[in-house]
Amino acid sequence: MRKRCLDSVHELAKADARVVYIGSDLGPGVLNAMKMEMPERFFMEGVSEQHVIGMAAGLAMEGFIPYVNTIATFITRRCYEQVALDLCLQDLPVRLIANGGGAVYAPLGPTHLAVEDLAIMRALPNMTIVAPCDAEEMRRFMAKTIDWPHPIYIRLGKGGDAVVSRDENGFEIGEAILLREPGSGVFVTTGVMTQIALQAADKLAAEGLPCGVLHVHTVKPLDRTALGHWLPKVAGVVTVEEHTRIGGLGSAVLEFCNDEMPEQAVKIARIGIPDHFADQYGSQNSLLDHWGITVDALRDTMCRQLRRN
Repeated sequence: MRKRCLDSVHELAKADARVVYIGSDLGPGVLNAMKMEMPERFFMEGVSEQHVIGMAAGLAMEGFIPYVNTIATFITRRCYEQVALDLCLQDLPVRLIANGGGAVYAPLGPTHLAVEDLAIMRALPNMTIVAPCDAEEMRRFMAKTIDWPHPIYIRLGKGGDAVVSRDENGFEIGEAILLREPGSGVFVTTGVMTQIALQAADKLAAEGLPCGVLHVHTVKPLDRTALGHWLPKVAGVVTVEEHTRIGGLGSAVLEFCNDEMPEQAVKIARIGIPDHFADQYGSQNSLLDHWGITVDALRDTMCRQLRRN
């Protein structure tokens, strides 16, 4: 997914002279072809994230479209004030490419786990938040970033994930994609967690409990139309995210229900990361198992919701 995203930046730069790439202390081979072809639009700025955001803001004010890339925790926590004031307050078309959303960097411990990034980015006015489910959806999404007039936070998975999206579904920022028609229930997911939701839906279908999967690739702006259409049609709703249960997708769905469909809130259960820093090291999958973000957990949670409602 990361390679497809960065390759797309190079392709966009070939077609549009406004596109520039700014990295922060990344490996020497990152986008090397773009560096050789158009060095005047390739910048590797070192460990200086606050400076990088200010630099991107200045370039955007001069008519460029900067794509800024570094590790997710560094591009959110370390320079949050600059993102808020330099980018969002000015509503500038800067794209923040965040490597390793969720538990991708599990071996490096809590300093590198981007478990609250959706929440803190979602709190900022004018910020758009997108988490594609696979490399092919990333390709379709990146083509839409050129003309989007607001800042975008792009959450990348670890890469190498199975392709579950489909070309015929297209991609529009802010429009959720129904990957499986709801029956008794629906999983509402984002990012690569859509993959395990599809597996859980397969397991439930084999047990005679057909459940849908609504892939909410854009966490902000939330597709309120899709939620308003599908939530009343099912008995159970399970939101799934590789993110703390506070402030992310599940919170956004409950806020929507509170504002517009309060009677639907009782149907909703949230699966996500508990409200504490990681206390284990390991692989991404081992931490997801530890937190209970698994196919079996999704299946069991949906069954409880269906029994309850």
